[in-house]
This record gives sequence, structure tokens and C-alpha cells, in this order.
Amino acid sequence: MNDMSPTFGQRALARQIADGGAKRGVAVTYIEASTYTSPDRFAAEHAALFERLPQVIAPSALLQPGSAIPHDGFGTPLLVTRDKAAVAHVFMNVCQHRGTRLVEGAEPVCAKMLVCPYHAWNYALDGRLAAIPRPDTFPGLDKRDFHLKELPSREAGGLIWFAPGDIADFAEADELGRDFAAFGLSRMHLYARRTHDVASNWKLIHDAFLESYHVQRLHSGTIGPFFRDGVTAGDAIGAHRRSAVGRAAEIADIDLGDWPRLRSAITFTYTLFPNAVLIVSPDYVNLMVMMPRGEGRTLVEDFMLIPEPPKTAKAEDHWRRSWDLLDGNVFAGEDFRAAALGQEGLASGAIERMTLGTLETGIRAFHDAVEAHL
Repeated sequence: MNDMSPTFGQRALARQIADGGAKRGVAVTYIEASTYTSPDRFAAEHAALFERLPQVIAPSALLQPGSAIPHDGFGTPLLVTRDKAAVAHVFMNVCQHRGTRLVEGAEPVCAKMLVCPYHAWNYALDGRLAAIPRPDTFPGLDKRDFHLKELPSREAGGLIWFAPGDIADFAEADELGRDFAAFGLSRMHLYARRTHDVASNWKLIHDAFLESYHVQRLHSGTIGPFFRDGVTAGDAIGAHRRSAVGRAAEIADIDLGDWPRLRSAITFTYTLFPNAVLIVSPDYVNLMVMMPRGEGRTLVEDFMLIPEPPKTAKAEDHWRRSWDLLDGNVFAGEDFRAAALGQEGLASGAIERMTLGTLETGIRAFHDAVEAHL
């Protein structure tokens, strides 16, 4: 992970931290409670964002060459594959014969061919219809007309993006991919993954990762002490947010080109608009993919990526404890729980709007981006 070089943007964030952090705005701002609780608002957001924009679906490490994984989290039967040439694809998980789900379950499968369980039509992992039983009963059928329906996708820097709608511009994914390549993300090992069903609006979950105001309070018994005296810096790539937290005194003496030392001193977080959060700690990465299912319900798939597969019992114990702490306690027990409690409070009608202070400007920028797309 440490043989790469920081990008210009990563260096700039480190420089901001060394200079005391991002300059805070002075205005208090507000977000209407109905932004999180209105079914009509949710429907508008889903149509404008989740049915149209490029989104992250999985880390590259989820798929080995010659494998496929069914994916239903977005409410549509999808199939993510990596063909024998190691190219990633996102297809509709639907046989082109009679519409049967092609691959069942939710775990990766390894196979040279994808065989429909109903009539055994055979598809290659690049989506081609390779063979059908009793071809004589389909006179004149051209197999080229029956390939799996493929959605536009892009693999960049260790993440797989797809475009469910009419916007398939992956230029920002490519730009972000250069940052992720600097972390060596595409070479990392997928240690664990889990999907959480969170009783919260998707934006409340994002909000937790867009400010550091809560860290030493909500996480006081877990990770809060690690961020004491931390300074935050941030910027944007289009609608995506990039931030970093570290101690100014530690970074001031580091050569900004010394990537290993910078990596050891800074935690980077990327909000990938509209549906993912990537947290890059010094020795591991968490990717959270959000899949809204209603104004008060969001599926969140958490992936933990580590430098290499554990080679010893001690290494396995270390990563297992890290996974249990982060996924089980910090995310599920604190961040997601706080979002669910916030959803209950906002739905009660007790307050008409949320108040944001100057340490929460990232939330303001994120909601402005949502409004712009509406």
C-alpha cells in the first residue's frame, strides 16, 4: 500500500491540516425535517439520483476472475461479473429467454458459464449467450440478439461503478480513481462484508460521515480518543466530497511527498455522491455502499479491505477485532444507531428543521448538491 505517491489533491489536504485546517464558515444553516421524512421527497430523490447517476456497487476485491455475484440491494436484480479477461461487468440478472433470475443467492460464484436454472441457457461471464439446449426448436434464432442486458460500468482505482440510468459519464470516477490508486486500493484483500438494514433516511447516514463534530462525543468509548486534537481539511470533486483529519503538529514536519508517513498520520474520507462512503485509515479501508429503500430505510453494505490476507493466527485475530470494533460497534452501534434515532425524532414532528453549526459545513455542501440534482 505504501509504494505509491499522493495525488495533488491529497497533498493539498495535508497542507491544509498543517496550516490549521479548512477555514470554517460563520453562518448557522438549517435543513428542513421533511427532507428526511417526506415520501414525496424520497421519490423525487430516488428518481433524480439513484435511477440516473453513476454509483459505486462494490470494491474490485469482491470479484476474482471467473466469478459472478448476484446483487439485489438497489431493488433491481443485478449481476456483477469478472470475465476471463479480468474485465468487470454489471448485467441485469435476468435470462433473456423467459426472464428467469439467472443466478440466485448473494454470494460470489465461480463458473466458466452462467446456466439458467429453468431451461439451461448458457451465458459467458462477458454476457454472451454461448449455447442453448435443443437449438433446433428455435429456428432462425441469432444468439447475438440474446446477450445479457449490460449496464454501463467503470472500474477505477479499486472500485466498480455502474450507471443505472441515462447518465453514464464516469469522468469523476476516473479522477477519484487516481486518489484510490495512490492507496493501492485495487490490490487490497477483502477481509469481510456485511449488509445492515438501517431504519433511517439515507442522507442521515451520510451526514454522520460529513462532519467531525460528533466523533469525540458519539465515539467517546471507541475511536474518539484516536482523533483527539485532530484538524479537518476538505474539498470537492464535482458533487463528491474529500476530507482528511490529522494532527497539525505531526504533519507540519512531514515531507508532503513522503506518502508512507502521511498515510500513517492522516485518515482520509471520501463521500462518493450519491451512495457511498470510503474511509481510508492508515492500514485498512472501509467502503460503505448505501442503497435507499424508502424515506426511513436504507441498506448499507460495509466492506473492510486490508493490505493482504492474514497469514498468521495473530494477524487474523488483529483484523477480526478491528472488524468487530468498526462494523459492529462504531458503525452499527453508534453511527447507524444515531441515524435511526434521528429518523425517529424527525418523524415525530418535534422539530421542523435541523440546525447546522460551522463544524458541519460538509453536510450543508452535500445537501446543496442533492438540491442541485433535483
